[in-house]
Amino acid sequence: MTAFKKRQVSFFIFWKFLFICSLIFLIAYGCSKRVLPSSSSEHPKPYKVGKKWYKPLPHSEGFRQRGKASWYGKQFHGRKTASGEIYNMHAMTAAHKTLPLGTYVRVHNLENNRKIEVKINDRGPFVRGRIIDLSYKAAKKIGIVGPGTTKVEIVALGSASYQKTKKETERSYVPGDYYTGNFTFQVGAFTNRENAVKLKQKLDRKYKNAHIVTYNSGYETFYRVRVGKFSSLEEAIEHENILIKDGFEGAFIVAE
Repeated sequence: MTAFKKRQVSFFIFWKFLFICSLIFLIAYGCSKRVLPSSSSEHPKPYKVGKKWYKPLPHSEGFRQRGKASWYGKQFHGRKTASGEIYNMHAMTAAHKTLPLGTYVRVHNLENNRKIEVKINDRGPFVRGRIIDLSYKAAKKIGIVGPGTTKVEIVALGSASYQKTKKETERSYVPGDYYTGNFTFQVGAFTNRENAVKLKQKLDRKYKNAHIVTYNSGYETFYRVRVGKFSSLEEAIEHENILIKDGFEGAFIVAE
C-alpha cells in the first residue's frame, strides 16, 4: 500500500471514529435530558421539552395522580435541578412535570404498600406513562431500585412549615399556592459574599427591603440578593417592569 493510500485510510478511520463518538453523545444527551434550572419559588411559567409544552400548576391543593414512578441517581448527582438546588441522590427528593417546585408529596407504592414523602425540586420524567422520578434514596426506601419502575399513587401535601419543639423540629404542610403570601425579587446569587453585599448596597440606594438570603446546597453556600416585599403575586408583577427598565432583566419573583 502506498503512503498516500495509507493516509487516506487513516483519514477515513479518524472521521469515522469522530462520527461514532458524536452519535453516542447525542443519544446519551437525549436520554438524560432535563429542564434547565430556575428558581424553586418562581411563579410558574410554561416550559418546553422536545416538541411538547408543559404548564406548571399554580398550586398543589387537592392534587392526586396515579401512574408509574421511576428513579434517577448517580448520572445526575451534583448537577443543578430545575429548582436551582443541587441534586443529591441521597436526599428524599423527586421530579414532577407540573407540580409547583418545593411541593412535598406522599408516594404510595401500590405493589408493596410502602409509602414515603419527598420534595419536588426538579422537572421530569419526560417518558410516556411515568408521572414521577424519585431520587435514589427515595427509590430505595419505596423498593423500586431493582425493578426500575412501579405503579404508584402520589398525593400532594403542600409546602413545608417547620416548628421547633423541645426535642426536635416538626414538619407540617400548607397547600402550595403561588398567588398569596410574601413575594420578593431575586436579583442575583453569588458564592462570594462581598459581591452580594456590593449589589445589596447598590439596590439600597433606590429600592426598599434589599436583603441577602444565605442558602447552603450541601456542597456550596450561595448568597441570594433580593429586593422588595409584596403581599400578592399580582402586586409583585406590577413592579417587575420597573426592575427590567432599570437594567435588572434577570430578576425574578420568589416567595419567602
